[in-house]
Amino acid sequence: MVGINVSENENIDRALKRFKKKYERSGILKEYKKRTFFVKPSIEKRMERIKAKRRAHKDRMRDF
Repeated sequence: MVGINVSENENIDRALKRFKKKYERSGILKEYKKRTFFVKPSIEKRMERIKAKRRAHKDRMRDF
């Protein structure tokens, strides 16, 4: 459960922005999207391999 404390003099827009940032960092939305539909294990493994390749490529480019 994500929550924030809002002080009396705090702007509501600023509080909403803090809440959205905290919500995004917690990974709740990402987990929800992951659970909303079924992904076959073979496709999941393929996606993990693709992500690993991208990560390795990024690391090589960063060192370059």
